[in-house]
Amino acid sequence: MRLGILLSGLATLSIGVALASSTKPASPASAPMATEDRVQLPGWWPSKGTASRDEFLGPDACAACHASKFRTQTQTPMAHAAMRPADSEALRSHDQLTLSLPPYNYLISRQENGSLFSVTDGKRTISLPLSWAFGLGQAGQTYILERNGTFYESRVSYFPELNGLDPTPGQSQAAPSSLEDALGRNMLYAGETQRCFACHTTASTTNRRFDPSHLIPGVTCEACHGPGAKHVAAMKADRIKLGLKAILDPGQLNPVDQLDFCGACHRTYVDVVLSKTFGIRNLRFQPYRLERSQCWLRSNNGITCLACHNPHQPRVRDLASYDDRCLSCHQPGHFTKICTVSANNCVSCHMPKYEVPGMHSKFTDHFIRIVRKGEGYSD
Repeated sequence: MRLGILLSGLATLSIGVALASSTKPASPASAPMATEDRVQLPGWWPSKGTASRDEFLGPDACAACHASKFRTQTQTPMAHAAMRPADSEALRSHDQLTLSLPPYNYLISRQENGSLFSVTDGKRTISLPLSWAFGLGQAGQTYILERNGTFYESRVSYFPELNGLDPTPGQSQAAPSSLEDALGRNMLYAGETQRCFACHTTASTTNRRFDPSHLIPGVTCEACHGPGAKHVAAMKADRIKLGLKAILDPGQLNPVDQLDFCGACHRTYVDVVLSKTFGIRNLRFQPYRLERSQCWLRSNNGITCLACHNPHQPRVRDLASYDDRCLSCHQPGHFTKICTVSANNCVSCHMPKYEVPGMHSKFTDHFIRIVRKGEGYSD
């Protein structure tokens, strides 16, 4: 464990207070921090729930001035991180989805205005309308149920590789003790509901109160840039300096803050260490994996998520298109080593893909390194 990092991260809680009217985070951190600590600081941060609902205008308000970014961002998986079941392509394309996990049988049936989730033990049946579909469905899609005011993460999820259902990753493999438990995981524990919705939707928690009835589906503009009402009003009044101050540009954060910013939902280094999530399960925590890389350490913390990914555009799947980022440092005369194997498709060797058990899909490892022949996943 990087004890020094943890202590340094906690120490930044004492940094100076930013102007209350600004979305700019407090003074830059010198080391990674836990998201739980970040959201306690002044200024905007993803998953923060202190702003009032009327400060959020929705993405259409951004389209007037940022048309191109708005258009391409709506095509990203983040924009579809949460959707109503009626908007889910996976659900629309199947009249029925079934799975047997003895002694329980599951059925998701398409209805006129959504989908119905049913679980039975052969004697009793519980049927509920699906409330939300989490995830675009490129790798998988999990469903959120609501029963008696409590949200549940469905015990089964849809996986395109199977063209069907399978157990939701992370849930217990043991047979539930009751039909109610067979619905899925109760999300009441330690604020899990708020955290899950905070990273899949926009403005689900406002004034420190969870209110899913007024949320904006998906990770939209204001989820990252902060509530936009003050920004829009100032820009319309031609008060440009005030308008720029009232919105956050994450691209202007220093590298440590940038990784923690994305890590608010993708897990920071400290989040992973504190949760003791090690082994193949941390593959999908990209900031944590990147911060273990020599590319991060030897570049003086200079390489961030934004070096390769534009959050306003769909992810580029052409591996060769990332070569120029690698070769900008790995060239003669630079302090980095030159690859003796190839100068093409760098990430195919140095960022291999692995399958997380139960996910039925391979994910890119962001721990950039020299991978020896026959070497498996390196924690």
